[in-house]
Amino acid sequence: MHIGFWDVLVFLAFVVSVVSIGLWKSREKKKDSEDYFLAGRGLKWWLIGFSLIAANISTEQFVGMSGNAACHVGMAIASYEWMAAITLVVVAFGFLPYFLRLGIFTMPEFLEHRYNAGARTIMAAATIFIYMVLLGAVTYSGALVIQTVAARNGHFVSLASGSLAIGLIAMIYVGAGGLKACAWADLIQGSSLILGGVVVMYFAFQKLGLATEAAKILDPVSGAVAVQHLSPGSGALERFWELNRGRLNMFMPSSDPILPWTALLLGLWIPNFYYWGLNQYITQRTLGSASLAEGQKGIVFAAFMKLIVPFAIVIPGIIAFNLFANDMRLDSAADNAKVIAKYVHANPKTSLVKVLRSPRPEEAASWKGKGILLAIFKDKKDVAKLRALKTRNPRVIPILEKDFRANKPAEYTIFESKDKAWKHVYPALAKEIDEFNRKVRKAAEAAGTSPTMERPIAYKYDTAFGQLLANVLPQKVGIFGFVMAALLGAVVSSLAAMLNAASTIFTMDIYKRYISPGASQKRIVLLGRICVVIFTGVAIFLAPQLGNPKIKNSIFTIIQESQGFISPGILAVFVFGLLVRRGPGSAGVVGLLTNIVAYGALMLFWPSLQFLNRMAVCLGLCLAVMAVITLLRPLPEPVEFKKQTTIALQSSRTALVAGIFVVAATITLYILFSPLVLAK
Repeated sequence: MHIGFWDVLVFLAFVVSVVSIGLWKSREKKKDSEDYFLAGRGLKWWLIGFSLIAANISTEQFVGMSGNAACHVGMAIASYEWMAAITLVVVAFGFLPYFLRLGIFTMPEFLEHRYNAGARTIMAAATIFIYMVLLGAVTYSGALVIQTVAARNGHFVSLASGSLAIGLIAMIYVGAGGLKACAWADLIQGSSLILGGVVVMYFAFQKLGLATEAAKILDPVSGAVAVQHLSPGSGALERFWELNRGRLNMFMPSSDPILPWTALLLGLWIPNFYYWGLNQYITQRTLGSASLAEGQKGIVFAAFMKLIVPFAIVIPGIIAFNLFANDMRLDSAADNAKVIAKYVHANPKTSLVKVLRSPRPEEAASWKGKGILLAIFKDKKDVAKLRALKTRNPRVIPILEKDFRANKPAEYTIFESKDKAWKHVYPALAKEIDEFNRKVRKAAEAAGTSPTMERPIAYKYDTAFGQLLANVLPQKVGIFGFVMAALLGAVVSSLAAMLNAASTIFTMDIYKRYISPGASQKRIVLLGRICVVIFTGVAIFLAPQLGNPKIKNSIFTIIQESQGFISPGILAVFVFGLLVRRGPGSAGVVGLLTNIVAYGALMLFWPSLQFLNRMAVCLGLCLAVMAVITLLRPLPEPVEFKKQTTIALQSSRTALVAGIFVVAATITLYILFSPLVLAK
C-alpha cells in the first residue's frame, strides 16, 4: 500500500484541529483546581456523552477487541460493550446522584466521606499503580497499529517511536488545559472514531465480497481452521454469514479461557460497574457535569452509542481473520521465534523443529517440512529479505544468531499455547510438545518446584485491525488518513483521560491530603501539570515492554485482567457503603485489602480459573468479610451523605425513559445473537 498526499494532509489537519480546539476551549484565565480538574463543573450532556465514549474507546478496543473477535471468541467479545450499556444506565441513576451531592473531585475522596481516610488512601495508591499499567497498555496498542501499518507501507517504525509520538500529543493539551481540553477534544475524536470504524467495516465487507477464498474457524470450541473457496456469485453479507455463523454466538462454553458464558452471570458485571461507575478517568467527566440532569442525559447518550460500537469494531475483526489469516500467521513468527528457540534448547532431540543456519531467503521460503523451520541468520538484512518475500512460508521462523543463543529456557520450562488454533495449525509439533511438557511437569513436581511457562501462538490476532487498515481502505484519497487520524485520536483521548485522572488522584488524594493540605490553587494546578508530564514518561517507557505476547495473546485481556486487583474490591466497598449505612470505616479498609490479597492468591494457586470468574469470587469474599465486620462492630448511627455542592440535583425524566429503551434494546441484541436464533 502507499500513503498518498491527501492521506497525510487529512491526518495532520485532524491532529492539529484536535489539539488546537482542546487548547482554545480551555483558554480562560481562571485556572483553579475545580476548573483544571473538573472543567469548572460546567459540562453539558452531549459533551459528556462523546467524552465518555472517546475516553473509553481506544486501541484497547480497535486492537484488542477486534483481535479477540478475530480468534475463536468472535461476536461474544461484544459483551464488554453491550453489558456496559446497561451498566451505564444503572450508574446514571444509582451512583451519580450520591457523587454529585458530595461535590467530590475523585472517587477515592468518596471513600473518606463514607468510611475513613485510610480507605481513601488505599484506593488512591492502588488506582495510580494500576493506571501505570493502563497508560503503558493503551500507548502500546496504538504504537502497534502504527508499526503494523508502517510495515505494510515498506517502513519500520519502532514501538518506542510510536509511543513517543502518541504520548507527546496527549501530554500537550491535557497538561495545558486539563479536563476541559480533554472534553472538547473528545467531542471531535469520539464522533470521528465511531465514523472511522463504520468506514472500515464498509470497506471490509466490500473486500470480502471480492475475495475468492477465506479462512473459516470451523469450530469455536476447538479452534479448528480451514481455508474455504467462495462462490463467485455470492454477496458479502451471504459470505460473512456462511463463514462466521458459528462465531456470532454471544454465549461461549463455560470452559472458554477468554469469555465463558458463566462470566456473563456475575464476573463481567464487576469490571463493568467498576469501570463505568467508579473508575476515575471515566467518572471524572460526570463529576464535571453542570447538573445531575445533564450528567444523566450524557451517560444515557453514551450508553446508546455503546450499542453501536461492536458493529464498528467486532464485525471488522471477524472479517479480518477471514481475509488475512495467513498474514496473521506470518506475523506470529516474530513472537514465536524466541519461544521456539527456547524449545530447541530445552528439547534438542526434537524432530519437528529443524534448525538451519544461514540459508538463502528463497531456500528457507520454499521449505516443505511438516513442523517448523527455525532459520538462523547472522545479519538482520537476511531476515528482512525473507519477510519481504511474497511467497513467504508461515512455517519458517527467522531469528538472529545472537537471539537464538541468548534465549535459553529455565531449568523446568513448559510450552503451552492459549491459542486454540495452535494444535490445528501445528498438530504434529503440538503433540510432541505435549509429551515433552508431561515429562517436565513430572520432573518439576519431583523437584518440588513449579515450571516456567512459554506460550507459542498460531496467529497474531492483535494485528487484525492493522491488517484492515493496510489492506482494505482506498488509497491516496484521504480516507486512510482520516481513519488513521480517528484511530490515533482514540488512543490520544484515552491516554489523555488517564493522564488527567492519574494527576487528579495524586494531586488531590495524596499531595493535598497528606503532603501540603494548605497548598494554593496555583500550586495545585502546577503540580497537576507536572504529574501529567511524569505519567506521560511512564507510559512512553512501559509501552514497548508490553509488546511481549508470551504473557497473554491479547492486549485487551492484559488490560481487563490487571484491573482485577482493584475492581472487585472497590465495587464491593462502594456498593456496600451505599446500601449498608452502618458499616464501620474499618470495613472499607479491610474490603479493599482483602481483594488485593485474594486476587493475587487466586492467580498464584488457581491459575486455571478464568479471570472474570476470579473477580466474582473476590467480590463475594469482600462482601462477606465486610458483612461480618459490620455485624461485629456496626456504627451507632447510619452515615448520611449531605449536600456539599451548588449544582442542581433534580433527576432527568427524559434520561430515565431513554435509559429504559437502551436496556430493552440490549436484551433484544442478546436474543438475536443467541444459539436459539442463530440455529434457525
